[in-house]
Amino acid sequence: MVFEKTPTEMPEASLGRRVLALAIDWTMSRLIAGLLNPYFFIKNDFSTLFIFFLEVAFFTIVFQASAGQRILGIKVVTYPDLGRVAAKKIVLRTLLICLVIPAVFTKEGRPLHNYLTQSQTIKAI
Repeated sequence: MVFEKTPTEMPEASLGRRVLALAIDWTMSRLIAGLLNPYFFIKNDFSTLFIFFLEVAFFTIVFQASAGQRILGIKVVTYPDLGRVAAKKIVLRTLLICLVIPAVFTKEGRPLHNYLTQSQTIKAI
């Protein structure tokens, strides 16, 4: 069975799934920061954000999805050709997520971090 669809027909990941994946990633990063805090991140308020950035960027480069996205069946691909996103764009995308840029949407309804990096989140099939 071959699944061939155009980008507009691909099942876009819902906002609820994306927010839940973000919450899972943040919780995992917070737990790791709590475990490492006494040894590596003494009195550093940005330790969770730093670990979040590393986790999301690494997993998205390697698996095309962060840990939370993989759990919820979300995949990050290029827009509009559904290919693999370049590592530089993933790092930029993750940095924009850390700056809370996803809260800004374009006229097409796409999050700004996806628009600027020419990526999109779809349901993994």
